[in-house]
Amino acid sequence: MNLRDLRYFVALAEHRHFGRAAASCFVSQPTLSTQIRKLEEELGVALVERAPRKVMLTPTGQQIAERARRIVADIEQMKDVARRSADPEAGSIRLGVFPTLGPYLLPHAVPLVRARFPELELLLIEEKSNVLLSRLHDGRLDAAILALPLDDEQLHTQFLFEEPFVLAVSDRHPLAAQDRLDLPALSQQKLLLLEDGHCMREQALDVCRLSGAAEHAEFRATSLETLRQMVAANVGVTLLPVLATKPPVAPSPHLHLLDFSDTRPTRRIAMVWRRSSAMHDFLLRLAEALRALPAALLDPAAPRAA
Repeated sequence: MNLRDLRYFVALAEHRHFGRAAASCFVSQPTLSTQIRKLEEELGVALVERAPRKVMLTPTGQQIAERARRIVADIEQMKDVARRSADPEAGSIRLGVFPTLGPYLLPHAVPLVRARFPELELLLIEEKSNVLLSRLHDGRLDAAILALPLDDEQLHTQFLFEEPFVLAVSDRHPLAAQDRLDLPALSQQKLLLLEDGHCMREQALDVCRLSGAAEHAEFRATSLETLRQMVAANVGVTLLPVLATKPPVAPSPHLHLLDFSDTRPTRRIAMVWRRSSAMHDFLLRLAEALRALPAALLDPAAPRAA
């Protein structure tokens, strides 16, 4: 039994016609028919019921056809892995990104990647940071875009950019009369934050500790968009990463954004992958492409959506 015979049998199971199956395999009909008979002889069972102008699989033939399909598919995937390893720029990359960054970064980053690697298939997975790290370690992701710091000796970290935060308040809030404020001015505020599990919650809590601000403990949001709507309704104030305020994000009615006039709170973003990855050199080039974001996207003073 060899792979060629299994391909012939899979083709026959699909087409249910010796002539069409042979044509799909680019061989003559007698050649395909002969190899199918040899396969039946080797297995010691009939795989095909041969009738005039009609081909049917026996019950055993149907079971073996299913297994043969899986074997042929696995072989094709092995070849695809080898081909993509030889030319990763024409292969696929499974890239993870966390929810408070992905929707705001990807509209700007994906065109950069496509321009640099036009043949690359970019498979994007959005999950919380702990899930991305788990999938990265067990090989279900090739790389992930995460917030620093990361303390993991098994991972290579490639810094991408530093993203400032701005303060979002309602246009009815007393701070809406200002465009900038000092970080200590937050000490009188209660910030709306995300629920546990979001890395941005920890980043916002760090800002609270630095500024003396408190958390609005009665409410925790599941997403940045929920936070945005709560602030617009004048329920409280929150921190937004600056990418979440830039087009193509739609302007939020009744929302006012303030930059910080002294030390800006920021988060540091990196692309990470396994140190053992065979794609290391390519991933370095991919990270370089992602790092080429226009400076205005990370500047709170540049045009934004609100």
